[in-house]
Amino acid sequence: MPSIAVARRADLTAYRDTDVLSALIATIYDAAIDPAIWPDVLQAATTYLGGQSSAIYAKNISGTQFEIFQADGQLEEEYAIQYFEIYSRLDPATAGHLYAELEQPISTEDILDIDEFRESRFFKEWAAPQGIVDFLSAPIEKRGQWAAMFGTFRRADQGMVDELMRQRMRHIVPHVRRAVLIGKVIEEGSRQAASFSEALDGLAAGMILVDRQGRIVHVNAAADRLVTEAAAVAIRDGRLVATQKAASAALAESFAAAASGAGIGVSGISVPIETPEGEHFVAHVLPLTSGARRDAGAHYAATAAVFVHPTTLHVPAAPELMAKAFGLTLSELRVLLTITQVGGVGETADALGIGEATVKTHLHRIFSKTGTARQADLVKLIAGFAGPLSAVRNA
Repeated sequence: MPSIAVARRADLTAYRDTDVLSALIATIYDAAIDPAIWPDVLQAATTYLGGQSSAIYAKNISGTQFEIFQADGQLEEEYAIQYFEIYSRLDPATAGHLYAELEQPISTEDILDIDEFRESRFFKEWAAPQGIVDFLSAPIEKRGQWAAMFGTFRRADQGMVDELMRQRMRHIVPHVRRAVLIGKVIEEGSRQAASFSEALDGLAAGMILVDRQGRIVHVNAAADRLVTEAAAVAIRDGRLVATQKAASAALAESFAAAASGAGIGVSGISVPIETPEGEHFVAHVLPLTSGARRDAGAHYAATAAVFVHPTTLHVPAAPELMAKAFGLTLSELRVLLTITQVGGVGETADALGIGEATVKTHLHRIFSKTGTARQADLVKLIAGFAGPLSAVRNA
């Protein structure tokens, strides 16, 4: 095993000024309008987080399909190609990163034992040669077996992911998420937008672009369903309104504030909406009136982006439900999903880049926790959780 000296905390004192965070957030939204600046924005985010390199990417749970949408250019091209062609499926942290809650940072050590990670083929052949020791990421969209993520690598000299880095990730990931969603609409003809749409099979959050009077400029598919049902929001006389009177007034005020740039800031504001049936939604109003956004606002006639979504959490996928039902660790879940596909301990060890003894240890724990004794029983168990209406994407 490679010997790596790891510091526990990186020196980020130069980036504790809140002005740095405010400026970074503003440029994140500028990248929604001008995708060409994403590499520079992500490089600034990498510095703010105290990492080696950052990227916005999508991946399926098996690791067999992977695509980078934007990156800061700090990861060597040779290693990026290797990850695409070989190591994506061997990454032992894949399932854990994809099963994290939206916008919630998760590190390698949150997913599996760090010693087990360092014994994996993925670490020895791909991460260690680059000096990479940890990775912090957060999902920005989830759909079925796919997730889009924002993530940052860390080198040995920068230390393992610590609480300061997690806090900083929490500060910026909601803005990265909204900027990506805005960018998908504005740049819908681009390669990145087309790939993003295909990978995620649509957006989970409803997004509506409006002008200063709340007139509709653009509605995505998820938002179209919301306004058609007219539960939380609706379109009246061409304007976006909330079905709750007080919320509707708050929305109108926020649209005017977004257009003038007064009192809303680069982070936007949130308007809670309660439907007559007692369901709870949130409308997050984001100004498009700063820097590159101000220039684009006139062109697109939009002065604000409105994200509308229920306050309930996303519905977990079948493997996620299994992990929660039986108390499986993410490492155990990964072995379970792989062994039921490839069929044997040796094949699973090879596919995951770990030792056969490790696979056997996880398998015994899986049998114990699920009350099964054979691999055939595990296949039936997975099928039962998938249910008759589940759609499985081909890898």
